[in-house]
This record gives sequence, structure tokens and C-alpha cells, in this order.
Amino acid sequence: MTRRMTGAAVGAVSVAMLAAIALALASCTAAAPDSSSAGIPDAAIEVMNQPEYANGQWAVYAEDLETGEVLIDHESDLFLQPGSFVKTYSSGAAWLQFGPDSTLITPVKQTGEVVDGVLQGDLVLVGQGDLTMGGRTKADGSVDFTNLDHNDANPLPGATLTTEDPLTGLDDLAAQVKAAGIDAVGGDVVIDDRLFAGKLNNEPISPIVINQNIIDVLVTPGAVGESATVELIPAVAPWTIDVDVETVAAGTDATLGNPVSETDGSISISGTIAADADPQLKVVVFKDPATFARTAFIEALQRAGVVVTADPVAVNSTAGLAEFAAVEALPSVAELESLPLAEEVTYVMKVSYNRGAQTLICRLAVTAGSNKCDDGIPVAGEIWRAAGLDTSDTVIIDGSGLDGNYITAINAVNVQRIMAEGPDAQRWRDTMPILGVDGSLATVQTDSESAGKVFAKTGTLLGGDFFNGEVRFRLATKTLGGVMETEGGRTVLFTIMVNNGVVPTLEDVFVANNDVGAVAAAIQQAF
Repeated sequence: MTRRMTGAAVGAVSVAMLAAIALALASCTAAAPDSSSAGIPDAAIEVMNQPEYANGQWAVYAEDLETGEVLIDHESDLFLQPGSFVKTYSSGAAWLQFGPDSTLITPVKQTGEVVDGVLQGDLVLVGQGDLTMGGRTKADGSVDFTNLDHNDANPLPGATLTTEDPLTGLDDLAAQVKAAGIDAVGGDVVIDDRLFAGKLNNEPISPIVINQNIIDVLVTPGAVGESATVELIPAVAPWTIDVDVETVAAGTDATLGNPVSETDGSISISGTIAADADPQLKVVVFKDPATFARTAFIEALQRAGVVVTADPVAVNSTAGLAEFAAVEALPSVAELESLPLAEEVTYVMKVSYNRGAQTLICRLAVTAGSNKCDDGIPVAGEIWRAAGLDTSDTVIIDGSGLDGNYITAINAVNVQRIMAEGPDAQRWRDTMPILGVDGSLATVQTDSESAGKVFAKTGTLLGGDFFNGEVRFRLATKTLGGVMETEGGRTVLFTIMVNNGVVPTLEDVFVANNDVGAVAAAIQQAF
């Protein structure tokens, strides 16, 4: 059986070189697929030839997992931006490195002795990169998620929250501290966030993660002409909100702005909301996750009956701590076990959680002895090469799939083949969104006969078109790739990518999502 592994060698890539690649791609024009394109079903070609994609580039590759037969090969060696499909590379690398059943232990350390119930020293919560900290664990031990996650609440309407309390993990740790015989803390409460550090899209990536390091702002309409009700979730001092949101008549087009936070602790939100509208969710990302976690942990300790004399809203500081290794060697008075990696990956993949995917890269950096998240990218590359992947036809610069990543359709399929031939193939497949069922594919092809039979990661990048007066958006990429069980009983690995389409409105991204899903459905039905 012959399997194709193509691509041009790529070494260390500078920003300038990436820009050159992007320019080259933009200047080339891949032939529009037609009925002569080998293997592409006519129903898929009809979708691919719509006017929105007239100036774009399509790449489609599909292969039978069992036989290795190439079913479709259209521009499969073309360098294209994959968007969030990159999460299959970052999550897959963590999966191969740590194993799907691996867990993290987040400890609370004590720096002094306990005398008559009073700790003569500090409590130190050492962040380990736990993505959920007990705040998304369902009764059966699996991870909870909504199909449109709160991380995407600001750009996209309709995001909802899970039912779990995001402070559950901190409450658990606080109860353990109390049970260990600590009734009061004479020193400080500190969050040790030195395990790793990084940024993604100018937002901090931290080893301490409470509520995905965002505050949810839930806006509920009141009576017409009255102010809306706004709830902060989780409610932690000193965070407050200034509300200037008027409730307008039912059926009225209303505009609710995104919340603004000039400094951590103060939020403002303005706009209108219709009286018959469902509660609307907006979010604010923490600028200082450790300080938020410190206050939230102190409040949890107080709920557990532990007296803390330190200022609960002071800025978190690790300046007074010993070296990180020395802190980790201290005795633990409480420990919180994370969900298994397979559940963390499920959350990352189903809802395309950017900071979560990047955190997995940070955790890989730690295995190489580094506290710099960016150092996790070459580690991921080494892991994939050891697994048999030719990485010469990939350029990966982050774990989430932001602008500047490039792959080929065939390389994406090779990733899926490695995972499909591994011992946990079924579990890996189940982490991905399911066509017409859940995650980022929940609303795609819901009435199709292919619904429930395509397991695939999405990818989207959208840019403005200011030259044309902001009347349209450039669809930098729309990607879908994974595994499908076809109508003919085949297990097929596939990747569908389109770069540089044009959509009239932000909401039309959902239409593009359905278009790529329609191409996948056509392939699923044809084979």
C-alpha cells in the first residue's frame, strides 16, 4: 500500500518569510473544481463553485483508512491557512506525549507550621495548567460544554453557559485546607503562576485558570424603559459593573455593546436589549488571572471557615516565594485532580477553545524544561515527527490556529491517520465536533443523511475588507477535517480547505460553515 507524504522543506520561519508565503498564496489561483476533478462529487463541486469562493483556493483530500486508496485529491499539496484546525496538531501532540488518561494535580502548599489551628506562614496554590479546575465536570466525570462557548460570546450571538459552578475546584481545595486542621492563615495567600507564561492574541496564558480566565456578563431584559439586570459570573470581589443598558420594546432591533474593562475589577456595559429577548451573554478576559484567582481562593477559604487576615483584593505577588522547585517540594495540604486529558481535549476541540489549545502547548514546553509557552511549538513538532509525520509541509506558529499557520490538506489527513491507527482512535475521534450533532458542527447539515457520521475539526479565520467600505468580510479560511463513516461503509480520512472567500456579513460565517459541511456530506454520501 502506497501513501503519499509530500511537501517542501520548511526551516525556521521568520515573520517576513511568513508574509512572503501569504503573498505568494494570495497571488496564485487554483483552478476551480469542475466535473473533471478526480473524485469530487458533483454535489460538492456545486457548493465549491459558488460566487463567494470565486477568487479563493480549494484543497480537498480524502483517503480510505483501511485500504489507503486515494478517493479525492484536489490541490492537496497547496499551502493554505487552516485556522482552528491547528488544534488537531496541538491537542494531538499533547495526546501523544501525555496519554488520554493523564491528569494534573494542582496542589496547595504551606510555608510554615500550624500552631493551634493557625498557619504560621503562607498558603500557596501552585497553578499547573488545569483547563477547567473542576468548573465543568458533569456527574459522570466527563467535561461539560455548550455548542457556542462563552469564550466566543462577544463576537458571536447566542453563546450560553454550562450549569456547573466555575468555583467548584477552589471550594474543594478550601475544604481540604480546613480539614487539614488550618482554621486561620497568619501569612498570605499566594497563587504561584510561574510554571509557564505566554500570550495569545495579546491575552495572557497562565497556569492558573478559573472560569477560563474570563468573567461572564449575563444581561437579562427588564420592563420596557427600565434598565436591564446584569449578573457577573463568577461573582468575585472587587469586580463591579456599571450598567447603561435600556430595555426596549419586544421585537425591536437592539444593540448590546461588548463590556469594557479598563482595569481588572471595573466593567461597564451599554446598549439596548429587547424585552422579549433571552438573556444575552458577554465576557471580559482577565488581564491578571493570578490576582483574580487569589481573591477567589481567599473567598473560598472564608466560605470553608478558614480565617484569612491578608487583604483579599491585593495584587498577587510571587516575589516573596522561594524558587519554584522549592515551592513544589513543600508539603501539600490540599490537591485538586484535573479531568483526564481526553476530556480537556474534548472541550478544546468541540468548542475550539483557543487559550485552552495554547495552554496545552505551554504544558509541552514544561516537558522540555522551559517556562516559555512558545518553546512548546518545536516540542510539538518533535512529537509528531517521532510519530511518523512529515512536518515539512506545515508551518505552525501557535496552538490555536491564529493568522500565520499553514498546512497542506494531505498533511492534515496524515495527522488523522496517525491518530486513527493508534490505540485510542475511537476516543480521539469522539473529541471532535460531530456533523449536525454538537460543538462547532451542531447546526451544520442537521437535516442531512450525513449527520452523526462525520467527526471533524473546524477552522475559521475572518478579516475585514475596509477597502470596500466594510460592506463585506474576507473569509481567510474555512477548514473541516477528520474522519467519516461513509454511506458505502468506508472509514474515510478527509480534509476540506478553502482560503480567501468573501462573505457579506459576520453572520454569513455560519453559512460558510454549512457550505464546507455540505461538501463533507456530499463526500460521505458518494463513497
